[in-house]
Amino acid sequence: MKEAGARREARGSGREARETRREARDAEFREAVRDVAPIAPPNRVEHPRSKPAPFPAKRHEDEQAVLDELARFTFDDDYEVEDDSSYLRPGLPRDILRKLRRTHWVVQAHLDLHGLSGIEAAAETSVFLAGCRRRGLRCVRIVHGKGLRSPGREPVLKRRIRKLLTRRDDVLAFVEPRAVHGGGGAVVVLLEG
Repeated sequence: MKEAGARREARGSGREARETRREARDAEFREAVRDVAPIAPPNRVEHPRSKPAPFPAKRHEDEQAVLDELARFTFDDDYEVEDDSSYLRPGLPRDILRKLRRTHWVVQAHLDLHGLSGIEAAAETSVFLAGCRRRGLRCVRIVHGKGLRSPGREPVLKRRIRKLLTRRDDVLAFVEPRAVHGGGGAVVVLLEG
């Protein structure tokens, strides 16, 4: 017991000695800086610097990819799709087409190309699909029309859009939907996820 009490006293006297030294150092510091005056502020104006506008590098890259793709597809019209009512990427099961036609997947976005020229429609479709891919959408509908108001009543957009879809790497499949969902004037597309 006596030993524990002696240890407590030794600890207590050690604390007191440390505090005394700390107070002495503080007093010495205050004495040293007693005559110090603050530095006068500079006699000039600091203009706030505006940050440069952020550069959307990914968007620029995506738009350039779309333009490159359009350049590749626009002038290559000699390619014919035999049965353009549906497309399935090779190696995928055929029941995907059946499920897509029966609206197994919910259509998450919609693009209407009525009134556009062939080049405008191809550009809009590429931009639309790139945006859907960026947002993570899987199933989309593109309405190209039946071509009833086209010269010669030929479906110009129908062939061009479906041709473009067969050449895109992110398109897994597409089908001509039932009549209530657009029939021959539309296409439902399943994109990679």
